[in-house]
Amino acid sequence: MLKKFSRALALTVAGLALAAAVHAQTKSQVVILATGGTIAGAGASAANSATYQAAKVPVDKLIAGIPEVGKLADVRGEQVFQIASESFTDESLIALGRRVAALAKQDNVDGIVITHGTDTLEETAFFLNLVVPTDKPVVVVGSMRPGTALSADGALNLYNAVATASDRASRGKGVLVVMNDEIHSGRDVSKAINIRTEAFKSPWGALGMVVEGKTYWFRAPVKRHTVNSEFNIDAIKSLPSVGIAYGSGNATDVAYRALAASGAKALIHAGTGNGSVSAQVVPALRELRAQGVQIIRSTRVGGGGFVLRNAEQPDDQYDWVVAHDLNPQKARILAALALTRTTDAREVQRYFMEY
Repeated sequence: MLKKFSRALALTVAGLALAAAVHAQTKSQVVILATGGTIAGAGASAANSATYQAAKVPVDKLIAGIPEVGKLADVRGEQVFQIASESFTDESLIALGRRVAALAKQDNVDGIVITHGTDTLEETAFFLNLVVPTDKPVVVVGSMRPGTALSADGALNLYNAVATASDRASRGKGVLVVMNDEIHSGRDVSKAINIRTEAFKSPWGALGMVVEGKTYWFRAPVKRHTVNSEFNIDAIKSLPSVGIAYGSGNATDVAYRALAASGAKALIHAGTGNGSVSAQVVPALRELRAQGVQIIRSTRVGGGGFVLRNAEQPDDQYDWVVAHDLNPQKARILAALALTRTTDAREVQRYFMEY
């Protein structure tokens, strides 16, 4: 009887071990790439939610602070940068893009999460959306409050980002941004508010949401991205300089001429309304275009600004480009990538309509 019991117990233990091994193999493998930002920030006291130092907490401590992610996926972290995102450069974008692309090629990586400061998060997400040729989930996440603050949002945002990156339903939707329980397209989303947790908005709406570690989807992107993109990080060594100049009442051509003189190969005009250009500025932009500088009309209007070609200005006549629905900062990203492939304004315009 004792031998039978011992044998049965041994079989049970072996079965449990096998089940655990199978379960471990079926769990998604997610890599968290940390770059700094508020999500890695710390304030002087719990009452400091808007006054703090960004980029202080390393990735291992971020992961250790959310043990629940272990139920979603097998997670490991890498510290790529430790900076506030307003200090991101084009070189930073390229280095991050190469690391994301390299990880995406690995069989033991099912999804990638990038922790990022919110100030330029939308630009990084859009850049990766254009240059990383993978259908694996790539999720960019940040927070509006440091982890030391009352009602800090970073831990739940990171948990939701891992949930999204580990979900096969997230595949093929391009680079995603997860904030405040919502899943956004990296192409569309922008920081619309600077001190509240619902800071990120998409003019055409979120793609879905995350509730208690489960994703719920309502729409999918239609613009070209990732595996369908003509841009590939492996072919990009550097990005040409692209400047942004802001339109306003009493505008002059000083900023445009200064940016071109400093080496800008394209200028994003963050115009009023429908990308309008004041009469005082038009001659300078025409002159700069004749010198080979690309002129791209965007709009300073947030939350759904949309620039129509040949409205307000005769773009065909002037050989100018319109940014379609991309805001100035995202237009800068696409313009820089476009100029790695062409100097033909008609081809640049095609990129803006398709991406």
